[in-house]
Amino acid sequence: MNPTSFPSSPPLSSRSTLTVLGAFVLALAGCHPVLSIEDARSRSNGSEVTVEGSVTVAPGTFSSALGDEGFAIQDDTGGIYVKLEEKLPFSLGARVRVTGTLDEQNRLRILKSVPEDVDLKSGTEQVSPKGVTTGGVSESVEGQLIRVSGAITQAFQDDSPYGYKLYIDDGTGEVQVFVHVSAGFDKAALQALTVGQSIAVVGLAAQYEATYEVAPRMPSDLSVQNAAP
Repeated sequence: MNPTSFPSSPPLSSRSTLTVLGAFVLALAGCHPVLSIEDARSRSNGSEVTVEGSVTVAPGTFSSALGDEGFAIQDDTGGIYVKLEEKLPFSLGARVRVTGTLDEQNRLRILKSVPEDVDLKSGTEQVSPKGVTTGGVSESVEGQLIRVSGAITQAFQDDSPYGYKLYIDDGTGEVQVFVHVSAGFDKAALQALTVGQSIAVVGLAAQYEATYEVAPRMPSDLSVQNAAP
């Protein structure tokens, strides 16, 4: 009588491969694919997404009006403000991956997150501002770092403790410049600006209710342009 035959066990290497693949599948099940920021912005409120980009607004810069310690990021497709209650220790240009929930704050598109879901990556990349006409500050550039210039049409308006307002126009339409108190500007210097002066502003293209605006991040983002000879 022949001895009973049993199926041979798979080689150790095969079992190891299956174990590794199984662990990989389980790991993927708890992860979100990294979306482009443009794609993420198009998703509905309440959607959980993961995006990656370079920091264009440092943590806490806009705390006086937005009431948080968040920051903004941008990739090749768009930008978005990340709402965060705790201030994280990184600067402009840092590369970060963020998982959060899409929402709106006074019609500004935001990504609500927590420190545990913000992953600092290696390397830095400074984002250059996109040149936009004053009349072109709209939903199409919201969340991005932009540069506008024009003549002041409405001078300093005090909206503290949130910020200060002024308005400029390059001939294509008036846009609001909203200077957050927390961005470190000298109030007297802003009050000294007068109607008719030409200024250039770099900042985040943002929105408050029905008003689109440009929010500079630091005093060097706003400069007075010399009149042509």
